[in-house]
Amino acid sequence: MYKQSIAYFSKVAYHNLLFLIIFGASVLLFSSCGGDEVYTPKPRAYPKVDYPERAYEQFDKDYCSFTFEKPSYAQIVKDEDFFGEKPESECWFDLVIPALSGKIHCSYREIGKNKLDKLINDTYKLAHKHNIRADYIDEIIMNKPNKVHSTIFEIEGSAASPFQFYVTDSTDHFLRGALYFNTQPNPDSMKPVIEFVKKDLIHMMNTFEWTE
Repeated sequence: MYKQSIAYFSKVAYHNLLFLIIFGASVLLFSSCGGDEVYTPKPRAYPKVDYPERAYEQFDKDYCSFTFEKPSYAQIVKDEDFFGEKPESECWFDLVIPALSGKIHCSYREIGKNKLDKLINDTYKLAHKHNIRADYIDEIIMNKPNKVHSTIFEIEGSAASPFQFYVTDSTDHFLRGALYFNTQPNPDSMKPVIEFVKKDLIHMMNTFEWTE
C-alpha cells in the first residue's frame, strides 16, 4: 500500500512537472516573438485627395444681377431643370467642382415676387433641416457696403450640406447657396476637403457685389 501511494504521487508529480515545462516553454515562445512591442490597431485610412490649384476668376454673367470672384477650378453649369420644372429665375446655376466631386448650388430670386421674411425663413428652415445629423450649426453674419448683407451657415457633423449662405440687398435681390458633395457624409474624412472649399466660399462672399 505504501509503495502504491509513492508510485501514485510520483506519477502525479511527473504530470504536474510536465505541464509546468510545456506551459513555461509556451510563455517564453510567445514573449520572444512579441518582444517589447505592444499591438495597436491601425488607424482608418482615407483616400488621398489631390486638391486643385487655388486661383480665382470673375463671375460676371448677364443673366445674373451680381458678380463675385469664383474659384477657377469650379465650372458654371446653368440649372435648366428643377425637379421636373423650369427654375424660377434664369439665374439658377451650379458651381461644379469635378476634382472634389462637389458642387455649390445657387438659386436667385427677386424680392419683388417674394417677401424677404419668407425667403430668409425658408433659408433657415433648409439650413436647420440638418439638425438631426449635425453636431451644431454656426451662423456668421457679414455686412458690406453697397447693400451686401449675407449670413453663412457652417454645419458640423454628418450633414449632406456642410456650408450654406444667403446674400441680399434687403429690397430687390436674394441669392441662396449650398455646398454638396457626391459622397457619403463622413465628418472625419471630409473635413479637410470642406475646409479647403470653405476658404473659397468666404472669398466669394467677400468679393460679392450687386451689378444693379
